[in-house]
Amino acid sequence: MAKKKKLTPAEIAAQAQAQAQAAEDARVQRAFEQGTNTLRDLISPAAIEIHSDYFRLGTKYGRTLYIYGYPRSLYTGWISPLVNIDEVIDISMYIYPVESAVVMKNLKTKVTQLEASMNLNMEKGRVRDPELEAAINDAEELRDQLQVGAERFFRFGLYVTLWADSLDELKFVQQKIETIFGQQMIFSKVAASQQEQGMNSVMPQCTDQLQIRRNMNTGAISTSFPFTSADLTQDKGILYGVNMHNNGLVIFDRFSLENANMVVFAKSGAGKSFTVKLEALRSMMVGAEILIIDPENEYQKLCDAVGGAYVRLSLNSDVRINPFDLPKVVDSEDANDALRANLVTLHGLFRLMLGGAQTGANGQAMPALTANEEADLDQALIDTYARAGITSDPLTHQSTPPTILNLYDTLLHMEGTGPALAQRLRKYTTGTFAGIFSQQSNVDINNQMVVFNIRDLEDELRPVAMYIVLSHIWNVVRAEQKKRLLIVDEAWQLMQFEDSANFLFSLAKRARKYYLGLTTITQDVEDFMSSKMGRAIVANSSMQLLLKQSASAVDVLSDVFKLTEEEKRRLANFPVGQGLFFAGPNHVHIQIIASETEESLITTNPNAK
Repeated sequence: MAKKKKLTPAEIAAQAQAQAQAAEDARVQRAFEQGTNTLRDLISPAAIEIHSDYFRLGTKYGRTLYIYGYPRSLYTGWISPLVNIDEVIDISMYIYPVESAVVMKNLKTKVTQLEASMNLNMEKGRVRDPELEAAINDAEELRDQLQVGAERFFRFGLYVTLWADSLDELKFVQQKIETIFGQQMIFSKVAASQQEQGMNSVMPQCTDQLQIRRNMNTGAISTSFPFTSADLTQDKGILYGVNMHNNGLVIFDRFSLENANMVVFAKSGAGKSFTVKLEALRSMMVGAEILIIDPENEYQKLCDAVGGAYVRLSLNSDVRINPFDLPKVVDSEDANDALRANLVTLHGLFRLMLGGAQTGANGQAMPALTANEEADLDQALIDTYARAGITSDPLTHQSTPPTILNLYDTLLHMEGTGPALAQRLRKYTTGTFAGIFSQQSNVDINNQMVVFNIRDLEDELRPVAMYIVLSHIWNVVRAEQKKRLLIVDEAWQLMQFEDSANFLFSLAKRARKYYLGLTTITQDVEDFMSSKMGRAIVANSSMQLLLKQSASAVDVLSDVFKLTEEEKRRLANFPVGQGLFFAGPNHVHIQIIASETEESLITTNPNAK
């Protein structure tokens, strides 16, 4: 009978290792045959490649930085530029509370060491060290705060993982991050030879594998609160859209700014009317009244849906607006000045009607009024009011106001240039444009939304109509102060003429006093901004919305709003409904979002359901 060979220890170990390897191979084979049948298998990347200063996860490159140095003091929201940066990054914070007794003991030791160093320097006659003195003061102050329970102590770790599609892009993003930190005297480093640990530390699994921490007290740690990025989010106001920098909500009350005026610039089809109608609808829900001048019949559907008043101005309609109406003001100062202010407004209107808005037989604009014509017109206006029993005395302002027919009669019987002016005015009294502005007003705008439609007016009459409607609205606004929004669509039509542009600017300048927010909308940016009054209106508007622009308009707006190269590039390529939203000193990249119900009420897309 053959004897069994006795195995040596080495052979036994090798055999055990072979059996273990075979078992492992069998397990891997079973797993391979089983396929991806767990969630972890489905979401895991195909491969991960770790290098000393970066890693590659699937097709993306990543790099983890850690913060190792901070300035002596941090201001609230110092992390906001990092959260708001327009790059793909992940941020992780680790905060470890430390027992105050332990900290007190360590601080006592530290203060003793620092004071010993300072005494030694004094004995050796060295120059005083301000940094050493500041460290002693800070430590003593912290001891006092910890002793009375006003502060607590923490260990704080901050790690950032950057993502990009290439190494060059990754380097560019890293430079941007380091610049943001460097401006605040915060120092960062790449987690060299620890990229895997850095990646794991930033992932949402709460494993701090880098363990690079800094001591901070309660005050310092509170400045690191990460949710300070919604620069345009307030406790009250309406929802304008989504902040594309951080997916936060842009909730804002325009009446909280120094004035509630807003300008909207966009090319046709970019979503400007959609945005303004959405703002109007939501503003009504918080109690604001909405007044709209609609040159293209875009607001009727919304107006009908909310039960508003839709005023259609045309030569065939029964609507009448008398430009001689005086505001029924309560304020004594405004009452004393009401007639004078309306005379100034009427001067601008008749310059528009008799001058630049008129065209002769050759198609050229007729000349503006001469000095003699201006003087005669002024006297005629005063006399016309006087014949109706209205003087500078506020008590007479309740009388029935005169009309253009009365002015025509006054001019016709004057000496000098009066009869000639009357002949030029006849078109509005007994001629082609008679009726609509030559009779007593019958418009009632006592409604939460009132839309004045001027689409059916002749092109020659549109600027005049917009001027008169604005004047009428202004009289109503001055009579009773309420929270109101006045929307002027296609405002470039008013900017073509000096007097109407001046009147619109005066509204923008004085609106705040009467709790009015003026919204001017235009797609003809070059014409609007080439006007001195157009730029003045922008300067007097605390809110601006820039949607997609034509290439020629981008340069104009870039000069006015001091846009960066990146913002200029985006402005010409924004999809519909996206743009730059300015509110005071803050601005964000915004996406305008409406609910399905809201969209059905305000869209002008013929293909929309």
